[in-house]
Amino acid sequence: MILKRAANWMLALVAVVVAAIALLLPPIPQPQWYQMFADHRRFLGIPNFSNVVSNVPFAAAGLWGLLFLLRANGRQERRRFFDQRERWPYLIVFVGLILTGFGSSYYHLQPSNARLVWDRIPMAIVFMALLAAIVAERISLRAGLWLMPLFLLIGVGSVLQWRVSDLRGVSDLRFYAAVQLYSVMFLLIALLLPSPYTRRRDLAIVAGLYVLAKALEALDRPIFELGHIVSGHTLKHLAAAGAGYWILRMLLRRRLIDAIHGGQPRTGAEVQPREFAGRNPERHRRFAPRR
Repeated sequence: MILKRAANWMLALVAVVVAAIALLLPPIPQPQWYQMFADHRRFLGIPNFSNVVSNVPFAAAGLWGLLFLLRANGRQERRRFFDQRERWPYLIVFVGLILTGFGSSYYHLQPSNARLVWDRIPMAIVFMALLAAIVAERISLRAGLWLMPLFLLIGVGSVLQWRVSDLRGVSDLRFYAAVQLYSVMFLLIALLLPSPYTRRRDLAIVAGLYVLAKALEALDRPIFELGHIVSGHTLKHLAAAGAGYWILRMLLRRRLIDAIHGGQPRTGAEVQPREFAGRNPERHRRFAPRR
């Protein structure tokens, strides 16, 4: 575990390093081979059938998560969310997953750079909203809610910057790649922060599934040629959707760690003792420091 102040410095330092590397590198063009997917098979009149329908799990996980959060209320749900405002970033996460299901399907019906924008923007929304949720829970609720619009702007802006550069004939993925890299590193650093909830290591699985998805994407054709059953890109969709489901699984199974030592809550967020005491005054008095 690390202190919040140390984590803030680490996150800021990593952001500066990633930004500096992105600026020093030459422009990174969109690879010509990227949209030459291995599996072009048509089924039920749908072109690129496997790559299209493998996006359904994104929408399914997003819809399930959205219904869970919208119905979350009462004493039971306070065990999953100390402050109900912590649900807001997750609402954006699950809306982003639903949009990913539609956007990626739209793209794979007829792959092109113009359609690729609608594949990447929803995923950027998912990542940025998840970062805001982590800040809200483990560092500061107020900071997480304030940073969420900024994170979303950066994520969506990275995709639009690439598209504008592509239209100008100088396709440049540096900004987009830097945002993706920083998001994964953010998740890994967040694992070192104390959490007010159980299941904190689930973020490692989310990050691992995303890394697996990127590996499967790179191995699209070799995997398909093993038996012409399924392509690496189709498996990439399933792994990435699995990461989205794992976020929901974490929320469904986690519980609030509400023990107080020395009058301070054992959380990474800025929860004042008096705020906690208002919810459970008897417990607060029991753990209050002796004078």
